[in-house]
Amino acid sequence: FKGGLESEKQQYIIHGGKTPNNELSDKIYVMSVVCKNNKKVTFRCTEKDLVGDVPEARYGHSIDVVYSRGKSMGVVFGGRSYIPSAQRITEKWNSVADCLPHVFLVDFEFGCSTSYILPELQDGLSFHVSIARNDTIYILGGHSLANNVRPANLYRIRVDLPLGSPAVNCTVLPRGISVSSAILTQTNNDEFVIVGGYQLENQKRMVCNIISFEDNKIEIREM
Repeated sequence: FKGGLESEKQQYIIHGGKTPNNELSDKIYVMSVVCKNNKKVTFRCTEKDLVGDVPEARYGHSIDVVYSRGKSMGVVFGGRSYIPSAQRITEKWNSVADCLPHVFLVDFEFGCSTSYILPELQDGLSFHVSIARNDTIYILGGHSLANNVRPANLYRIRVDLPLGSPAVNCTVLPRGISVSSAILTQTNNDEFVIVGGYQLENQKRMVCNIISFEDNKIEIREM
C-alpha cells in the first residue's frame, strides 16, 4: 500500500486470520518501515479501527489495494468464518462456512468500510488468487465450501473513486482456472506466476500458470 507521505512510502496491510487459540480475528493492522539502519529494519505496526460495514472475522480471504483518480481503497473479498453463535451446537462449535460474497471497500485514511453486493458474485469463495492492478482486481479460482467445488472462476472487479460515492462493478471473464490455496508471485510489471495449490480436495496442482496483461486484457497460460 503506497501512502501519501514520504514516511509512508510502503505500508503493508494485515487483516483477519486465526489466532493461536483457534479464534478468528477481524482486526486490521497497518505495518510500515520506520527506518533502515546498519542493515537492520525497524517496523511500526498500528491497529486500524473501522466503522460502517465492518468485515466479519475471517480467514482464507484476500485484501488488495486499488488506485483510482489519485485515491486508494482497500478491497476485502471472500474467506471463511465460524457459523453464527445462534446456530452452533456442541458437536459443531467450530464449524466454518463461506462468508457472503460481498465486496468491502476500506478507506484506510478515515477508517470506514462499505460493503457492496454484486449480482455476478453468487458464492462465497475461499483461498482464491487475487491480483490488483490500478483500479481493478482479478479474482481467480477459489473453493466453495457449500458446494465443495473449485470452479474455474475469473472475475474482474473495477473500482471507480470519483469525488462522490465509489462505483464498483464486476465482469465474469472466460477461461478461468480451477485452483485454491496457490502461491502468486509477480515476475515483472505485467506478468505473474501461479505455483502449486489444489485442483481437487486430495489432488495438488502439478502445473504452473503465467498470467500476463496487455492493453488491460488478461491471458492465462500453462507453464
